[in-house]
Order: sequence, then structure tokens, then C-alpha cells
Amino acid sequence: MTKGGIRVFLVDDHPLVREGVRSFLVNHGVTVVGEAGDAKEALRKVKALAPDVVVLDVNLPLIDGGELARRLRRLIPMSKLIAFSMHAGEAYVVKMARCGVQGYVTKDQPPIDLVEAIRHVHEGGLHFPAGMTDALLAPAPESTPAKAGGAGLTDREVEVLTMLAEGLSNKGVAVKLGISVRTAETHRENLAHKLGIATVAGLTKYALQRGLTSLGSHKA
Repeated sequence: MTKGGIRVFLVDDHPLVREGVRSFLVNHGVTVVGEAGDAKEALRKVKALAPDVVVLDVNLPLIDGGELARRLRRLIPMSKLIAFSMHAGEAYVVKMARCGVQGYVTKDQPPIDLVEAIRHVHEGGLHFPAGMTDALLAPAPESTPAKAGGAGLTDREVEVLTMLAEGLSNKGVAVKLGISVRTAETHRENLAHKLGIATVAGLTKYALQRGLTSLGSHKA
């Protein structure tokens, strides 16, 4: 964990929501390093702050949460993203997962759930509502090429995809390719974003369907 607690940046257009969330997080050992009321303000502030986790509303003025998530992935790739929304529908969750968030928490959940989500994604995990596994595993409609390269994957990303499908962990991929674990994690995240698939199980299923691995008996 980052010294002094996990560093979080809040994006929500309702000041009272930000105040309540900030107070709760601070009381539970989470450091709030900054906040913004819209996407443009967030994009101006986050690069210098380099937060560990950004908690962002889905419905924001001018630039919505999905587009903000995409831009944040490019601007601060080391930071984790959590969507914090009043919407609990599957379509919202899947959309935000495909835009690059690692977690999704609804505003009607107990506040401690947000704290747990922040801790989980900060440790490298995913935190999505239960019961949506199939939807999150499914490739995005535009990401169904016959070959992995058709999804815009680089040769290295195809290598990483194949290794993940064969059961290697991020550390195992790093060792085999002679790269850092963080670089392996970045390749995995890029795969998830390009293919619109949020989990290793889903990436494995994708690789099996396209013949990138011979693990015919592997259960995705």
C-alpha cells in the first residue's frame, strides 16, 4: 500500500456527494488528494497529482464518465479507475468496464463498499457487481474479428494474451518475456480495453476461440 494510505481523486458534479464521500474515505484511512466537479477539471488536475485511484461519476456534464475513463487511461495509466454511479443497470456496468474502469460501485450501496472497492483495485483486482460475469466476459460487438490482430493487438499483446490463456500469472509473463511485472500488467490492461473483456477468464476464452492456444480442455 502507498505510504500514508491509498491516494484517491474524486470526480462528481455534486459538491455534497464529494463532501460526504471525502469525509467517509478519510475516516477510513484513505487519503483524498484532490477532487473535481467535471471531466475537464479532472483532466487538468490529475496528471500532477498522480492518484492511486480515481473515483468518477458516470453522468458528468459535457464529457461523460465513459469518455473521461478513456482519457484517464491514456493520461495516468498507472492509476486505477472506479465508476461511482446511481445507475445499477448491466449496460452501464459493461460500458464503463469497456471504457477501462477496474471497478463499479453504485451510490445506493453501503459506503464501506466503496472503501473495499478502492482497496481491491489498488491491489490489482477487479470489483464489479455480482451476477454480471457473463456480460463482462462477452467481447464488445465491434471486437469480434477472426484473428486477434484484427482487434488492433500488437505482436507483444498477442504473446501476452496467449500466455495468460495458458495459465501464466502477470509475474510468470514478466519472467518469460524479460519485462517488469508492471509492464506485464499494463499489457494485460491494454488487452482488456482493446477487446472489451474485463477478466482473465474472458481473455482466455477469446484466445481459445481464435486458436491462439491449444488448451482445448481449458475451462474459461
